[in-house]
Amino acid sequence: MGIFDFLSGQFIDVIHWTDDTRDTMVWRFEREGHEIKYGAKLTVREGQAAVFVHEGQLADVFTPGLYMLETNNMPIMTSLQHWDHGFRSPFKSEVYFVSTNRFTDLKWGTKNPVMLRDPEFGPTRIRAFGTYVIKVSDPGLFMTEIVGTDGEFTRDEISFQIRNIIVQQASRVMAGSGIPVLDMAANTLDMGKLIAAEVSKVLDSYGLSMPEFYIENISLPPAVEAALDKRTSMGLAGDLGRFTQYSAAEAMTAAASNPNGGGGMGAGLGMGMGMAMANQMAHGSAGGQAGPWGSPQAQQPGPWGQTPQPHAQPMQQPPAPPPPPVEHVWHIAENGATQGPFSKARLGRMAQDGTLTRETLVWTAGQDGWKPAGDVGELAQLFTVMPPPPPPPPPAV
Repeated sequence: MGIFDFLSGQFIDVIHWTDDTRDTMVWRFEREGHEIKYGAKLTVREGQAAVFVHEGQLADVFTPGLYMLETNNMPIMTSLQHWDHGFRSPFKSEVYFVSTNRFTDLKWGTKNPVMLRDPEFGPTRIRAFGTYVIKVSDPGLFMTEIVGTDGEFTRDEISFQIRNIIVQQASRVMAGSGIPVLDMAANTLDMGKLIAAEVSKVLDSYGLSMPEFYIENISLPPAVEAALDKRTSMGLAGDLGRFTQYSAAEAMTAAASNPNGGGGMGAGLGMGMGMAMANQMAHGSAGGQAGPWGSPQAQQPGPWGQTPQPHAQPMQQPPAPPPPPVEHVWHIAENGATQGPFSKARLGRMAQDGTLTRETLVWTAGQDGWKPAGDVGELAQLFTVMPPPPPPPPPAV
């Protein structure tokens, strides 16, 4: 250090800070060797606070004003070690200027969707984002808990941590509010106050406060928004029949005016759709409904004196045949054991060779317990295939 710098450090002591960055929260006053002359002038402007740190300890906090660094206005410093000798020589100390202005237009948003149970839609995912404002409310606590010995501390260095706190509290408040998703936009003001109150409880331990908090938007997933838009469109359409006619007319106009589709094809398509619409409207007006002039529409003679024929009724398609019956499979119980399953055809062959009799116990799905085969109507016919035994011969005369 040159002699000029040494003399400047010893005899010219004006400590102040001017900042136009709008994002610096803490700035350390730099002096060669951190030497501050006794009787130096300290200027603290509005929106600032000056924090003195001596030998690693928080010495004093100065609010806005002009100070002469002497013993009578440094009560806390005089109680520290090496501060009780009249301050006739320069002392070493670090001076940090802390901005107490509001830092505005800070962004927050939910990185992942928030799961909640909506009263109308059921389980739903939503996203939210907005802005907030922070302010240093306790410069000493803020220096102790957050800044430490950082010579220049900006808001970006703490905004990430604050966003995490906001997202955690916002997710909890929105999921537990019980407010339907469609009504959240009308309650963003009250919900924002609840979230800010919860976040402020954590920020108080950092020496910070959150005077303002805003929810700009709450949105649903794209698929849910598309379904909601479709539902809204159906409500606006009103009469679906007329909406269909209107859509057909729009398609006809688009097809007729399409130069790439071919004029004849587009015109023919348009005429066909127009005739179909006319026939549909004519059917709707028949049967006593008033015509365009207030009287029921009747069949008028054609241009050649012929009476138009009534429209043929559409052919009704025959009903579809019933499904084929489901074939049962059977189980047999003999000597305490079950056998099967057997088809009905297999049981018929067993009846012919005598392995299945009318007294054989059988069971199939849907049957109430085991029953003799002869008592089951579906199987009784198997035993009528064989002729009954012949009658006895007549007695001799």
